[in-house]
Amino acid sequence: MVTALPLAVLLAVPHLGRAFLASSGRQSSFSPGVTAAVGRQQSSRDAVSVQGDVDESFGEEGVPEGWVLPKVPSGQIYLAEVPCLSDYFPSMNIRNDMMVQALSGGSPAFWNRLLGPDDCVIIDPICGPDRPGHKKALLRAGPRPLLHFDPQKTVAAIVTCGGLCPGLNSVIHHLTETLVKNYSAQRVIGVRGGFAGFYNRQLTPLDLTVSRVDRLQHQGGTLLGTSRGGFELDNIIAFLRAYQVTQLYVIGGDGTHRAAQKIAMECKAQQLNIAVAGVPKTIDNDVDMLDRSFGFETSVETAQAAITSAVTEASCNLPNGIGIVKLMGRSSGFIAAHATLASGDVDLCLVPEMPLVLEGPKGCLPHLMQRVHDKGYAVVVVAEGAGENVLGSSAEVDLSGNKKLPKVAEFMQHSIEDFFHRHNLPVTCKSIDPSYTIRSVPANASDQILCMQLAQNAVHAAMAGYTAFTVGLVNNKAVLIPMSLVTATSPRCLDPYGRVLERVLSTTLQPSTLPYRPPKGGLDSATQP
Repeated sequence: MVTALPLAVLLAVPHLGRAFLASSGRQSSFSPGVTAAVGRQQSSRDAVSVQGDVDESFGEEGVPEGWVLPKVPSGQIYLAEVPCLSDYFPSMNIRNDMMVQALSGGSPAFWNRLLGPDDCVIIDPICGPDRPGHKKALLRAGPRPLLHFDPQKTVAAIVTCGGLCPGLNSVIHHLTETLVKNYSAQRVIGVRGGFAGFYNRQLTPLDLTVSRVDRLQHQGGTLLGTSRGGFELDNIIAFLRAYQVTQLYVIGGDGTHRAAQKIAMECKAQQLNIAVAGVPKTIDNDVDMLDRSFGFETSVETAQAAITSAVTEASCNLPNGIGIVKLMGRSSGFIAAHATLASGDVDLCLVPEMPLVLEGPKGCLPHLMQRVHDKGYAVVVVAEGAGENVLGSSAEVDLSGNKKLPKVAEFMQHSIEDFFHRHNLPVTCKSIDPSYTIRSVPANASDQILCMQLAQNAVHAAMAGYTAFTVGLVNNKAVLIPMSLVTATSPRCLDPYGRVLERVLSTTLQPSTLPYRPPKGGLDSATQP
């Protein structure tokens, strides 16, 4: 779907470079909405000022005072299509004027806003002269005017797959409550033990009721249990048929979403009117396109205790104490980098996105020695997937198909001790591994809200007939993302030349091991404002 992109209007910010004329020292006005090319030729960074009285809709009449029209490309919006069951099956077309009856018996409440097929969120909202005019967008999540399913005849199934993550129980809680309380679903089934629970007779499904999930959100882990692997498509389809499931909610990472997409495709092939919805779960925060995944902020917060312990150990073991904290991050360093930034006490952060260099001008070992010399101790945070360029890649995989990782924390401890001893310096290294601690705790307040948003919007979309989608926040707005789109580029990594790692380097003072790349809009081409 393609729609016209409206002309951007920019709030004018006063700037000293425009207020004072460099050549004469004459002062210009700080009047809002007025810009000037001062002491130089007008460049693409200058915006055209338009004065006039217009309404707040920023229509064609003009631009209000204090706003300017920047010189940015305009183009089209391309909306990612989310598969909808109503395109293949007869829809119930029940009006979604669902009344959420207050438990106190008071007046019923209604949805404040119902969304249409063109309500969307632009993926990349940043505009500029060097940015493309065309924009890609995602369907906005929320309740729809018409329901594909009859809510009171809906049988939903929920399954959690892969490793643990803070917030799993919260998602189960809010999925169940939204289905039962807000839509009066007939039945909600909890599939135990991941995909294996669809066919393993020892894993009896649970009936999820409001009373059963009461206060569940305050517990770590998952009520349903989980496992890796076990994906058997035929057995899963047989379960869906046997239990007459109309909606399947799959909570898991990028591998789980690939499996869920296969389920959705097979349901369509077998003419099964079943909506398959995904809720992205990854402690590594590596599902692409999302602002963040649930549980990530909780994990970063929980990791602070381990870093604080490492600081205490390192600073108290004299002389030359070094604390090492290993955090999760198989192919991406989101947890390690953000935990480093949140702490401010870390001297070296190793992530998979940056090559590990031990010695030399860019070496981490000379850097650590200098930090110990400067303050008496040092703290290292290392992601479990860091150092592959030195340690090599294992050919072994786990049940989910993930490569088994070398023991980078132990390698770093040995390398540090050896380096200090070669320089005739004593050193005491203490290693802390909170990996399973940070993923098994209950979600914090921020993640609790995110889990609620994801669960509610997954139900809204499935009730409307959308399938093969996942829910998430993009630019802090809830959206529906086609599974095919999110799995195509997942797992994601930190941008090696992005702001996060830039901030890490500026905080730890460690040398960058990346090849030099001139800054975008490089210094040679930069102009003074």
